Amino acid sequence: MYVEHPTRPGSTTGRPERDPVGPASARLGPASARLGPASARLGPASARPGPRAVAGDAEPPAGRIRRPGDVGRPLSLPAGAVLRIGPARVGVRTWLAVSGGIAVEPVLGSRSTDTLSGLGPPPLRDTDRLPLGAPTGPPAPVDLTVGPPVPAEVRLTVRPGPRRDWFTPEAVDLLCRAAYTVTPASNRVGARLAGAALPRAVAGELPSEGLVLGAVQVPPDGQPLVFLADHPTTGGYPVLGVVDDVTPLAQARPGTTVRFHGPQR
Repeated sequence: MYVEHPTRPGSTTGRPERDPVGPASARLGPASARLGPASARLGPASARPGPRAVAGDAEPPAGRIRRPGDVGRPLSLPAGAVLRIGPARVGVRTWLAVSGGIAVEPVLGSRSTDTLSGLGPPPLRDTDRLPLGAPTGPPAPVDLTVGPPVPAEVRLTVRPGPRRDWFTPEAVDLLCRAAYTVTPASNRVGARLAGAALPRAVAGELPSEGLVLGAVQVPPDGQPLVFLADHPTTGGYPVLGVVDDVTPLAQARPGTTVRFHGPQR
């Protein structure tokens, strides 16, 4: 479980999807939009907040206080109440936003946990206590929310990368023709894929150079790695392509099929 917050200036750290804070926090008023914790396929977790509203961003919901909570709808909790959150049933991540936000100390302009650099608050553990900010108003009225579907197959638009010339012409064709599978080694840093190896035309290694969100880096084993929210700023393996939008990949469970296609499709 991690603390989320809008992205650090000059960084992509935050929620793995395009919106770094998420709809759940937006429903609780301005202060809540500052951050909310996230979990990735965890077992049951408990929170014991003071009196305030919370909202979960999961489909279907797994939080309950004597009754199931509704996905995305603010839920008012009295002081001392226990909110239980089970593992994600769809996708791999679930968000919980709290009115007033989670008032941990910001680091370099953000309260997000960066799993690669270690910046921000550490991952949450049992018995950890988090300070909460003061709510600035009532939550927004919500009758029903519907989360985006998580497809069994993810299709990603990819554009040529800066080191395309380090690969054979067959490698580019193979990337857009073969089916790949998300492996259990994937995390917020990147989605590691397994499938047809991408042959290189140039041997050796590169000096470290800049990386961007969505970069498709190919290590010596030829298996592509798509960088996500907590990606490093530099890397030494050649980048064959860059994915336009990694949002569909952020909730892909291990075993999900991934296919790439060019921007013309």
